[in-house]
Amino acid sequence: MFIQKAWRTAAFGVYGFTQFTKSGFLEHAKKFREEDMQIRLDGKICLVTGANSGIGFATAEGLASRGATVYMLCRNKERGETALSQIRSKTGNMNVHMEICDLSSISEVKSFATKFSSTDKPLHVLVNNAGLLEHKSVTTPEGLELNFAVNVAATYTLTELVMPLLEKAAPDARVITVSAGGMYTEPLNKDLQFSESNFDGTQQYARNKRVQVALTEWWSEKCSNKGVGFYSMHPGWADTPGVSKSLPGLSEKLSGNLRSNEEGADTVIWLALQPKEKLTSGSFYFDRAEAPKHLKFAGTAASHGQIGSIVDSLRSICGI
Repeated sequence: MFIQKAWRTAAFGVYGFTQFTKSGFLEHAKKFREEDMQIRLDGKICLVTGANSGIGFATAEGLASRGATVYMLCRNKERGETALSQIRSKTGNMNVHMEICDLSSISEVKSFATKFSSTDKPLHVLVNNAGLLEHKSVTTPEGLELNFAVNVAATYTLTELVMPLLEKAAPDARVITVSAGGMYTEPLNKDLQFSESNFDGTQQYARNKRVQVALTEWWSEKCSNKGVGFYSMHPGWADTPGVSKSLPGLSEKLSGNLRSNEEGADTVIWLALQPKEKLTSGSFYFDRAEAPKHLKFAGTAASHGQIGSIVDSLRSICGI
C-alpha cells in the first residue's frame, strides 16, 4: 500500500508539472475551437458557488458576459458585493445577483436552497466551485470536519436540494463540479471526516475531491432519465487566492507558470456552453476534453464501487 501511494504521488507530480501548469494550458489551447466559446446563454439561469474570487469569479463573469442570469453564492457580503459590482460593470449585464451562504453550515445551505427554490424558476447550470483546504483539524459548530463540510457535504446537499429546479430546465440542465488534480493521489475512502489521529489537510482535500468525482458518476446514473447532465472537471493549477494561501509552496515553486483564473475557469465555461450531445454525463474533464479519472497502476479505480454506501452516509450526515 505504501509503495502504491508513493507511486501515485510520483506519477501525479510528473503528470501535473507537464499538464496542469500554464504551459500545459497553452499547449492544449492550440486544439481549442474558438466557436465553442461564442455560444450565448441569454435566458439561462446559472448558480455559481464561491463566486467572489478566483475561478468562481472568472466563471461568473464568463457566464454573465454571454448573457446568462447569474446568481453568485458568496460567504462574505462585503467581498461578494465588490465582486458583483465588478462583474456588472465589466459585462454590462445587470442580471447578476449575489446570495450569501456559509457553505460550511449545512443548515445555511438548506435555508438558501429553500429560499432559492421558492421562485420556482428553472436552473440551467449549477457550478459547484467553492472549495477549501484547511491544514488544521477544525470542527464546525454542526460537528463536521471543515474541509469535508465545504467540499463534500455542501456540494451534495445543494445539488440534491436544487434538483427539482434543474429538472425544470431539462433537457439542457447541467451540474459542473470543480474538482482538483489532487484527487489522483487518493482512492475513494469511507472515512469521510478523517478520523485518523494524524490529521493531514492536503490528504483530506484530495479525498474530498475524489468523492466529488465519484458523486458526479453516481448522480449521472441516478438521474440518467431526468435531462440533467453531470460533469466534474479539473481547472489545472491556477494562481488563485486559495492556492496562494493553502499551498504557498506550490505557488512559489510554479511562480510564473500557474494558470490565470480565466484559464482555470475556461473548461467550466466550456462545459456550460456546449450542446449536451457533445458531452458525456458522469465524465471528468480537463482543458475541454474528457480526462482519465485514475492514473495508470494507481489502484484507485476499484474504490469507486463504495460510492453507494458513501451516499448513504452523506444522506444521513446532511439530513436529506
